[in-house]
Amino acid sequence: MNCRQPGCTGTIDDDGYCDECGMVASGASTPVPKSLRFSSNAPTGSRATGNRATKVARPRLGAGLVEIAPVPREDPALAIVPDAHIPEERRFCGNPKCGAPVGRSKDGRPGRTDGYCSICGDPFSFRPQLSSGDLVAGQYAIVGCIAHGGLGWIYLARDRNVADKWVVLKGLLNRADPDALAAALAELKFLAEIDHPNIVRIINGVEHAGDGYIVMDYVPGSSLRASLDDRRRLNGGTPDPLPVDEAIAYMLEVLPAFAYLHRNGVLYCDFKPDNVMHTGDMVKLIDLGGAYRIDEPSSTVYGTRGYQAPEIAERGPSVASDLFTIGRTLLVLCTAMQPYQPSYEFTLPAPEDEPVFRRHDGLYRFLQRATAADPDDRFQSADEMAAQLLGVLRAVVAQESGRRITASSELFAPELHSATDAPDWRRLPTLLVSSDDPAAGFLASLPAGVASADDTIALLAGAPEQSVEVQLRRARLLVDAGRGDDADAVLAQVAADDPWEWRVAWYRGLLMLREDVPARAAIEFDAVYRTIPGELAPKLAMGFALEEAGDLAAAERWYDTVSRTDPSYSSAAFGLARCRLALGDLSGGLEAYDRVPETANVYVGAQLAKAEAMLGDEAPRSIEHVVAAAQVIDELPPGESRARLTASTLEFALEVVRERGDDASAQVLGRELTETDVRFGLEAAYRAWARFAATASERIALVDRANAARPLTVT
Repeated sequence: MNCRQPGCTGTIDDDGYCDECGMVASGASTPVPKSLRFSSNAPTGSRATGNRATKVARPRLGAGLVEIAPVPREDPALAIVPDAHIPEERRFCGNPKCGAPVGRSKDGRPGRTDGYCSICGDPFSFRPQLSSGDLVAGQYAIVGCIAHGGLGWIYLARDRNVADKWVVLKGLLNRADPDALAAALAELKFLAEIDHPNIVRIINGVEHAGDGYIVMDYVPGSSLRASLDDRRRLNGGTPDPLPVDEAIAYMLEVLPAFAYLHRNGVLYCDFKPDNVMHTGDMVKLIDLGGAYRIDEPSSTVYGTRGYQAPEIAERGPSVASDLFTIGRTLLVLCTAMQPYQPSYEFTLPAPEDEPVFRRHDGLYRFLQRATAADPDDRFQSADEMAAQLLGVLRAVVAQESGRRITASSELFAPELHSATDAPDWRRLPTLLVSSDDPAAGFLASLPAGVASADDTIALLAGAPEQSVEVQLRRARLLVDAGRGDDADAVLAQVAADDPWEWRVAWYRGLLMLREDVPARAAIEFDAVYRTIPGELAPKLAMGFALEEAGDLAAAERWYDTVSRTDPSYSSAAFGLARCRLALGDLSGGLEAYDRVPETANVYVGAQLAKAEAMLGDEAPRSIEHVVAAAQVIDELPPGESRARLTASTLEFALEVVRERGDDASAQVLGRELTETDVRFGLEAAYRAWARFAATASERIALVDRANAARPLTVT
């Protein structure tokens, strides 16, 4: 079936969405997007304002950056477990407040499959309650068991009322409590209204032989837990985590589903690899059995040790605790760490103990924030989390594949480029104004050409509201004007009003650069990076501050990360070249200049700087090197710079010829590498350069050099 959206040439997939534009196959006049978009277009990143995040249209699995093979569809009957048996080491009490080991061997006797927990007294059973051929609620014909979860066995069945459609039945807790069972079945009516492409659809809630069951769509494919188990098995029993980019891609796919649930007042609570199914070319959350309604705080809270946030017992679940489980799941997917390790139940291994973190610092910073001990220090929305994780993924892909990706930020405006590579903190990216700030329109209307910072500060007094954006604009103007004490006072007030306002640290970093205290600036920018680990601007700022502080090796690493990730950050390439050249790495410095794309308006400046470096005192005096330098000069546009560098190149060539001797087989800028021909070329170069001289004395000096360069001839 072809897509009916105007101008789209895509087709409708089995899931009902267009494979090209992502719109649902609907007769509605207004297209409905396949997934909920990451909301808001001007994030502030503070807890008080909800950490609004970037609008990012979600593409197919892999976010357009990672290739993940789709899972082929198989006969659902192949999912049946032939021996519905639970090993003793996997038997635990189903009470979410207990979780004690049950059904274990003792004194040589095998463990019970049915009984009562010795800790809390709740009943347990690890035997299937349903058998093949059972007809549940007169509608669902049981085929067999396909898995075992925290609430018992999960069954595959056919819906006799709907063309033998494949469905899944999962048991409800409290089967011995009729009132609790009735409440759970009533709750399913609410959950059945949840409709999102990345969440398995709940069809029904039924009762059979005194037990309650959730009826859900059957989702073919493989859970992420099964993928990890398969990788471990193929690796000889040693954990084999997923590639980092693949693990991140899976989490990016489920985050819109979490955003949808949270907007509808539902917390997922029990997120883990077991509950994510890779089906076809997408993923789905397959279990809403632990879902918690925010408007019903008395609901039972479910979770799994190693994934559940530490504050759950005292403060209950929240959006922040839900996002904690995503961070823990990502940790388990891409490291060999087991979630229930006592030493890391709520914390992360240090980078020196985890190779993945040493290689991908952005991932480590992301997980630090996602799993912070204080819920207020975590991401505050799935949208914000997704926006930052997407930035982390770009950096990972760039590092692993060498693929550089240009991407706009809705936190920062693009950096200001300059024709020179001279470092200037004023050209660092600038923060954008949140569009939902009450004074956003007023700030946009301010004239760009006022005479001074003081004039603009005076205009800010007339803002309709002295909002956080007005205060931050005032702080930046005070920084630019060199009024450090006044700027610091404004920033202190903003921080007092909202301790999670990370932009205060950004402006304090700029203030430290303005006051020539770059080491302190680096500390402020590092704080920004911890909060928004997917953004490149704080990494660029740290590189700049560390370079100014004289720590060139550290600055080089940050510049390298930024320029390797996004080619549009040309200043990072210039900074990287400066650091490498100062550290004596000529080839690395030249490579850095080549990172500036030809489409950049500073490309010529990068090539000029490259040529200057190639002709410096540290450059090797070899024929190969002077030929390479000449090739760079030959591609520059006509002008004073090319004329000057042409002369410098031929001067360099003359040194090489004097040291190495003539080599008529090689050419530099159209001249054979012989002393006579190079001298003729050098004479012409000086005369060409003289035409651009600003003064008569400079022109005369260049003509004199031309005359001196001319070789002696016999007439």
